[in-house]
Amino acid sequence: MAGTPDFDLYRVSEEHDMLRDSVRSLAEAKIAPFAAAVDEEARFPQEALDALVTSDLHAVHVPEAYGGAGADALATVIVIEEVARVCASSSLIPAVNKLGSLPVILSGSEDLKKKYLGPLAKGEAMFSYALSEPDAGSDAAGMKTRAVRDGDFWVLNGVKRWITNAGVSDYYTVMAVTDPEKRSKGISAFVVEKSDEGVSFGAPEKKLGIKGSPTCEVYLDNVRIPADRMIGDVGTGFATAMKTLDHTRITIAAQALGIAQGALDYAKGYVQERKQFGKPIGDFQGVQFMLADMAMKLEAARQLTYAAAAKSERVSAGGAKEDLTFFGAAAKCFASDAAMEITIDAIQLLGGYGYTRDYPVERMMRDAKITQIYEGTNQVQRIVMARNLP
Repeated sequence: MAGTPDFDLYRVSEEHDMLRDSVRSLAEAKIAPFAAAVDEEARFPQEALDALVTSDLHAVHVPEAYGGAGADALATVIVIEEVARVCASSSLIPAVNKLGSLPVILSGSEDLKKKYLGPLAKGEAMFSYALSEPDAGSDAAGMKTRAVRDGDFWVLNGVKRWITNAGVSDYYTVMAVTDPEKRSKGISAFVVEKSDEGVSFGAPEKKLGIKGSPTCEVYLDNVRIPADRMIGDVGTGFATAMKTLDHTRITIAAQALGIAQGALDYAKGYVQERKQFGKPIGDFQGVQFMLADMAMKLEAARQLTYAAAAKSERVSAGGAKEDLTFFGAAAKCFASDAAMEITIDAIQLLGGYGYTRDYPVERMMRDAKITQIYEGTNQVQRIVMARNLP
């Protein structure tokens, strides 16, 4: 039947289950113990980066041809989900490494891939994505950062805002205007290195959540880079940026899943221990209804996210685009909305304790909020879905 979704899209294989067990063990042992301090001190989770690099889980999406694990989209989702279950800030290491480097994978030259994907795969460098600007958020095509050709070089000037892991990452995919008359078709993509002369960073934003992941402005002041650092052809940068987001919005859905799962897990344990009126509050029907709704929303979000990951993998393998744009936006939107609802309910189940920093659910709620905003607000996701109905 035309327009009917294909529900036989993915299978969680034994290898995926083994990966989940491995990442969960690592996250609980090496990342969870530092999550509260990372949030409280608003510091980069170096312990998480070290643990992920040691286990080759920091950028599992990098193809084997460039020294990576060559993990499929579902495996990448599982890694991000399990790390986010204990620390959302730390989950942005594998998530943003994919976001930043995917334009190179999708559109970069072979030389560019060899030069930048190898160090990423080895854990020698991190990759960030620089699209947004002070006056170009949802309207990304309205950016003002300019790139002007000068012989065998491009000279970049402008400001990028809301750049995740800025100052920590060594490489940045930067979108810049090369032809102001063409709007989105006049935007090109480049790889900029942290060490390039003229690159500097603003102070970290003081955020509600994901405090361990630095979010800063990136300043480009006459940054002169070789012409071969352009990703793809002149004027194709915006198209590459949108293709990238089709795939990476699914990683934000994965992050939301992990946050929600962590909150649900904690609330489940708490209601069995907390007693009122002579019995565990988990015995009360009202509490049971809340837990049931939380679990139902989470599982629905997980199924949609995994289906979207399967779509992403098919497209990456050279298949037709199908309805990846719709599924990517839907997964991100639904999972992030679910995560916000689930974390708020988790706080409610803990009562006054849930409102304190002595318990992790308030941090999870603060972390969940950003998943409704970045990589396209959920209002924008609904526009994207409406324009790409399957």
